[in-house]
Amino acid sequence: MSTVFESALFRDMFGTPEMRAVFDDRAYLDAIVRAEVALARAEARVGVIPAEAAEAIAARAASDRLDLDVLKRATEVVGYPILPVVRQLAEQCGDAGRYVHWGATTQDIMDTATVLQLRDALDLVERGLDGTRRALRRLAAEHVDTVTAGRTHLQHALPVTFGYRCAVWLSALDRHAERLEQVRERALLAQFGGAAGTLASLGADGLRVRAAYAEVLGLREPDITWHVARDGLVEVVQLLAMIGGSLGKVAWDLMMQAASEFGEVAEPYVEGRGASSTMPQKRNPISCELMSAAAKLLRERSGAMLDALVQDFERATGPWHVEWATIPEAFLLAATALTQAESLFTGLVVDPARMRANLDLTGGLIVAERVMMALAPELGRQRAHDVVYDACRAAIDGRTTLTETLLADDDLRTRLGESRIRELTDPTGYLGCAREMTRRVIGAGSGQADHGPKA
Repeated sequence: MSTVFESALFRDMFGTPEMRAVFDDRAYLDAIVRAEVALARAEARVGVIPAEAAEAIAARAASDRLDLDVLKRATEVVGYPILPVVRQLAEQCGDAGRYVHWGATTQDIMDTATVLQLRDALDLVERGLDGTRRALRRLAAEHVDTVTAGRTHLQHALPVTFGYRCAVWLSALDRHAERLEQVRERALLAQFGGAAGTLASLGADGLRVRAAYAEVLGLREPDITWHVARDGLVEVVQLLAMIGGSLGKVAWDLMMQAASEFGEVAEPYVEGRGASSTMPQKRNPISCELMSAAAKLLRERSGAMLDALVQDFERATGPWHVEWATIPEAFLLAATALTQAESLFTGLVVDPARMRANLDLTGGLIVAERVMMALAPELGRQRAHDVVYDACRAAIDGRTTLTETLLADDDLRTRLGESRIRELTDPTGYLGCAREMTRRVIGAGSGQADHGPKA
């Protein structure tokens, strides 16, 4: 094994076969050939090369006929694969081969090939994101009334619903879906600028060729060459890192809730999954662990792409190479996180009874704010805070409930009354707008979670 991305044991835990197929050597070479054929078609349309030459190139150029062993050796010598590919394509195309790569530079074709891969990879990310959102939306709807302890700084704070917590997670993923649509516009750009980006070798025909080239490929035409303006590619990886981070947050929450002391949720049961070699009782949160690992590794790739954004003059000396390693791995990690998340949300085991039992662990202290706010109109907020603070301390010291402590205080019992005290210390009655906000999130994205395949 060299890396987890290549390992026969680990590669489908750090990627998916579908995403790996987008970035394998044959797919990349196919994208290069598609770019070269599109260039010939565009130049023939504008009249830069003979139409019959473009037809011959389109008919004869074939990625599956490229000799990989020869390409490997030549790429190691040249430093880039395009010149060796062009040589083989020229041989494939006979007399028309003289027009292959006409007016282009290596980075034009490599960048365009990368963008074609990005388009396919983003379709897979969208599919995974939509499936994950659908599963999480169902989970939020199912538990819109399931009361659980809201926690801040890992301490009981106020009651929330589990559906509310799921809807918070979902809201971030919904925004990522919007970002994904937007990033397509900024990142899926054709690249064609020639040696220094000015299209000098094509003279007055340069911009017309570039426009036709983009149209043939179904990509956007940029206003100017982006050889050293890499923000679009960087934004793609940043988005993947953000998706990973949002899922990593979910994973962390669920791993905590799945801990034996919490016992509020469990990953879907699959025989043998999460088993220990020595402890038969173990059921480790494997999906959460993989989501968490992907989030951490995506942050590294995000940093590498930001570093590669700093490039020199009209052609970079080194940062470009960072992208070659970073972009495929980022997509593989994002695919892992989304695949694990969709499976996790689809079959998550939720224990409402255990959530309620945990909610009651602090004897009603979780609704101390509600009691304070009920007293505030009469005592003033700060005085009410101090009174309830003292009652909480008394409950903790006396190992009793907040309800019992309040009822034992003659002044508070007189001010509020026994029935009002019992009402105020019922956690199910202090959920604020949790249900309404949850339903808003569920409804807002319900018609947007399935975009279907891209053309």
